[in-house]
Amino acid sequence: QVQLVESGGGSVRPGGSLRLSCAASGSIGRINKMGWYRQAPGKQRDLVAAITSGGSTNYADSVKGRFTISRDNIKNTVSLQMNSLKPEDTALYYCNAGVPLFSGSKSTYDYWGQGTQVTVSS
Repeated sequence: QVQLVESGGGSVRPGGSLRLSCAASGSIGRINKMGWYRQAPGKQRDLVAAITSGGSTNYADSVKGRFTISRDNIKNTVSLQMNSLKPEDTALYYCNAGVPLFSGSKSTYDYWGQGTQVTVSS
């Protein structure tokens, strides 16, 4: 029972920047991780970046040094600052949130947003 709404996608030129935001609502108190995935046409959905409630982050090798993920636990939002964008970054970006199935569980259930399109072209 978590709802995710993404915003901030758009079309930019190579080298440009975009900032994606995701707002979570519902059973937000149990979210222990949030992140961003992307899926290009004809390709699988891959992890871009993730962050835990404690602030630990993980990035795909292809975006390290260019993208930064952050989380505001008070506002229940997660953002992805994307700099030095490349054409290969073009994809549909999805917000993700993981919650334990029950208190103390190591198994999580993943919620997904509708996706926001990012297009990088000259």
